[in-house]
Amino acid sequence: MTETQNQFPFRAEQIGSLVRPDALLAARRTHDAGSLDADGLQKAEDAAIIGAVKRQEEIGLGAVSDGEFRRSVYSESFTAKALSGVEIQLSEDSGWSASNDLGHRMARRVPKVSGPLRWKGSPNVAAFEYLKSVTAATGKVTLPGPAFIHYRAGRANISLEVYPDLDAFWSDLTAAYHAEMQALFEAGCTYLQIDETAIIKLGDTRVRGLLAERGDDWRDLLDVYMNVINAVVRGEPAGLRIALHVCRSSDPNWQADAGYDVIADALFNQLEIDCYLLEYEGPRAGDFEPLSLCPKGKRVVLGLVSTMDEEVESAAFLKSRLQEAARFIPMDQLGLSPRCGFATSAEHQKTIPEETQWSKLARITEVAGDIWG
Repeated sequence: MTETQNQFPFRAEQIGSLVRPDALLAARRTHDAGSLDADGLQKAEDAAIIGAVKRQEEIGLGAVSDGEFRRSVYSESFTAKALSGVEIQLSEDSGWSASNDLGHRMARRVPKVSGPLRWKGSPNVAAFEYLKSVTAATGKVTLPGPAFIHYRAGRANISLEVYPDLDAFWSDLTAAYHAEMQALFEAGCTYLQIDETAIIKLGDTRVRGLLAERGDDWRDLLDVYMNVINAVVRGEPAGLRIALHVCRSSDPNWQADAGYDVIADALFNQLEIDCYLLEYEGPRAGDFEPLSLCPKGKRVVLGLVSTMDEEVESAAFLKSRLQEAARFIPMDQLGLSPRCGFATSAEHQKTIPEETQWSKLARITEVAGDIWG
């Protein structure tokens, strides 16, 4: 078995979610309509996961996921289901106010913290145990980053009565992550991916303006968010490896039009993380120069493959992009992946055909094998 297949950080990566098969989407709709019970939905999820795991193994991915097939959205199984004291508001009328001057930046899913944040157990543990039972490969679990609640909610949606001091909010949230990681590790999980969707947006001028309107300075938030990610990572059980996925969002109303320039130094040199999964597909990501700030000993997996464009990238194109990046960081520190998950939301799944997804992942392992062996 090659290095691509069996060593963390993996040279060829798949970023969490996969396109939900039609049969699973149909089962979800039937369940939501009240015509399929929870056991029936679980059986549909199990079957879909077995199929997805088999395809990932055939392609040669060293780390496989369950496609997030048991979730409605990527953050659901932790923020919405593992924490008490927080609820998700599904409204365009909550959270950040739309700005005529700065453009539309309204979060659809806005967390509201009305009680003390406490970990109450998580569906991720049972989901991972099932994944582990159907694969010999490394099973990967994904969690939303710890900045998610504060970034989307803002101070206005975090109870002043419960948290007059935000230090206590961060402390309670960090403790919940530590409990989650420990439970996953005890279930056999050795690879955790943290999906950090906030910090890249701090380089977007429109986001900065909206943050200022609600009373937040983006520079202060960058420092706060770096500190809280480190606090979470310091609680990892020995033997659990963590990779940080930096994500702009697939929602056209919520994407960040910013590269890595303003966050790169903090990202690579302040964070106590040794593996990064960075979106680098399309002009929105900027150039590769910020990679020059990454120190030796850290791995950067470049998300060069589109999850929205149906054309399968050629091996020559991907190799040329990796060679471009290698002008700023040694090729030995790089890896290859899609830009993001293929379907971070079941309800609003608008993505490429399922078979195209598998072709793209196969191309990733092909190129990784050619370059790194």
